[in-house]
Amino acid sequence: MLILLNSYPLLVSQNLVFRSKQAAMSGSVKVIESALSGLETLTQDNVSQALAGVDETGVSRILITDTAGRVLYDSRETGSAVGLYAFYTEIVQALGGNDAFFCRYDGQAFLSRVAAPVVYHNETVGAIYAYEYDTEQAELFKNLRSNLLRISLLIGVLVVLLGRRLSKMLTGRISDLLQAIRQVREGAYSHRAAETGTDEIAQIAAEFNSLTDRLQTTENARRRFVSDASHELKTPLAGIRLLTDSILQTENMDAETVREFVSDIGQEAERLSRISEDLLRLTRLDSGAIEEAATVEVAPVLQRVVRMLQMVAQEKDVTLHCEADPNAVVMATEDDIHQILYNLMENGIKYSMPGGFVHTKVTVDERVVVLQVTDDGVGIPDEDLSHIFERFYRVDKMRSRAVGGTGLGLSIVRDTVQRREGTIEAAHRAEGRGTVFTVRLPLAEGGEEV
Repeated sequence: MLILLNSYPLLVSQNLVFRSKQAAMSGSVKVIESALSGLETLTQDNVSQALAGVDETGVSRILITDTAGRVLYDSRETGSAVGLYAFYTEIVQALGGNDAFFCRYDGQAFLSRVAAPVVYHNETVGAIYAYEYDTEQAELFKNLRSNLLRISLLIGVLVVLLGRRLSKMLTGRISDLLQAIRQVREGAYSHRAAETGTDEIAQIAAEFNSLTDRLQTTENARRRFVSDASHELKTPLAGIRLLTDSILQTENMDAETVREFVSDIGQEAERLSRISEDLLRLTRLDSGAIEEAATVEVAPVLQRVVRMLQMVAQEKDVTLHCEADPNAVVMATEDDIHQILYNLMENGIKYSMPGGFVHTKVTVDERVVVLQVTDDGVGIPDEDLSHIFERFYRVDKMRSRAVGGTGLGLSIVRDTVQRREGTIEAAHRAEGRGTVFTVRLPLAEGGEEV
């Protein structure tokens, strides 16, 4: 822009001066040409007489030549060229019958030359040559150039200062954002970048803060999960250690007591195995490594789960009821549906009182398969209802451990349902105590609506 500012106006001004010089000097030459137009031949005397009545032309010098180029008239008194031959390019062109003009700027003045033929009855009888050395226009031109240069320097200084200011502001905000990224990378997930302004950097900062919120949430969940998993694994291990130490440190322990202790060790080992299996299953779900979905009829899977849990329910004196729509078909795997039904039904059996029931119903509602498991157990308090799908969350920790729960079953169910684009929710029974778990999965293509 500065180069354009210092070149374009000067070029335009220079061209304007050239055009004005050409117009002015051509006018002066035309006046002289009119004064000489009645002369058949040009001599020193008749040219001088013809130009005696011509007013000031405004040019620096005028030469009149004959057809041979010999100077007949020179307006410059000192150093007159009268009698000499002038073979300027413009004069040669004029003697050839053509008008000629030349102008240039040498840094100090505008040098202008113009020539025209003197014609008598369509024949060239001489040439007129005018020369001008204009320093006034040149001074104005130099002032314009100086002013443009000063303006350019001022603009350049302002641009540099403004550029440094903007650069400092920009790099400062980027540095703050980089510092925030470094702190989060080091583990300071609570750190947030400053969101100032509405430009792209502010938007990046906002996205970074949103990402950091997710990281903090994930990190908190990970730490809680590791802590809970360590605690859950430590409990059966501590029980096994205590039981084995008791056997080893007690002399002459009777066989019946040893059998009881070994049985307890087996139960703790079985519980430890269940926790490990649940953790591995959750790890596979978290990694996204799930089997490819296929069409699965829910009714046969439900019948198989009922057969597996029938003995457990009889031991607890809990009645199992089930009914399933044969049109209930979902896109999943049999293991997924088995896992969902088994965990929900086993959970209902564990927390039901003797004489209670667990009712499982599978229906089709428009394009959704609804799996509903209802029990009349101890129920879930309102403050715990929204947390029961969290990993290792227990409403009653002592009771959960007593019935052999790992605190992971409902988490596995929720993650499995969500992987198959479904939803799960828990609510209180409308009649009396107990809980209702409702799972909704999309009806597979080919399934019939009812």
